[in-house]
Amino acid sequence: MTDTKIAHTALGPVEYAVVGTGAPVVVLHGSPGGIDAAELMAGFLPRDEIAAILLSRPGYLGTPLDGRGTPDDQADLVAALLDELGIDRAGIFSWSGGGPSGYRFAVRHPDRTDALVAFAAVSEAYTLPDQDLATRLMFTSAPGRWLMRLLASHQPEQYIRGALSGEGDLTKEQLDQRVAEVFADPVKRDFVLALGPTAEQDKTRRVGFRNDIDLFAQITTLELEKITAPTLVVQGTADADLPPEHSYHAAKTIPGAELLTLDTGTHLGLYTHPDAAAAQQRVVDFLLRR
Repeated sequence: MTDTKIAHTALGPVEYAVVGTGAPVVVLHGSPGGIDAAELMAGFLPRDEIAAILLSRPGYLGTPLDGRGTPDDQADLVAALLDELGIDRAGIFSWSGGGPSGYRFAVRHPDRTDALVAFAAVSEAYTLPDQDLATRLMFTSAPGRWLMRLLASHQPEQYIRGALSGEGDLTKEQLDQRVAEVFADPVKRDFVLALGPTAEQDKTRRVGFRNDIDLFAQITTLELEKITAPTLVVQGTADADLPPEHSYHAAKTIPGAELLTLDTGTHLGLYTHPDAAAAQQRVVDFLLRR
């Protein structure tokens, strides 16, 4: 993990790091997550062209919640962080639970938004899919988290199968093929194995996760129709975590938005789909406006 710092902004402390040089892009992780998840998200962004501004959203890791839980609060905190860093404008790259704050940043700070990329991002009211007891214990209990790490270390292919199965609505044949593809690709394999610990609901992430889930269920509108920044929405068609309709709604509502769909793509599709490299290049080109 890149060394992190605490910025004491006008709206309170936020854990952050800047990786790379070039066009600034704020990376907003999902739920749960943290700056470690943001670093994984940004792994494909070219470090000689993009300065990825990584952060932990309020309630995660080194950024206390401190009453800054709403998407508007978090959007304004991003603006305050940019102020602290002396950056006028930036691109926004959000995933999943980072979607609401990313969308609201573009609405509330249009003059500071160069471009917006939203991957499988929450865009309207969202409730967490039902999970069986075993799955909940895996993520929320210390023994469960220990078992997951043990599985990732000693049976990585089985771990990857579980991750892709849980995050995607795939047939057995599709799942078998996707697992084989991911396991055979060191970049994709390492991404999935590294992402797991960032989604654990331990004491360093639990407050932020509970806040997100509570507030996402209360969303009435994110006023997507007010977004003026160039917007690219990316969505896998077999996402079992976030209904693809969230992305379709965003792409339809945001004026001029572009939609990139990944056929049979899971919630991890931008990183694990057979066409992931091409999709990632599309994201980079969009953020750099070329």
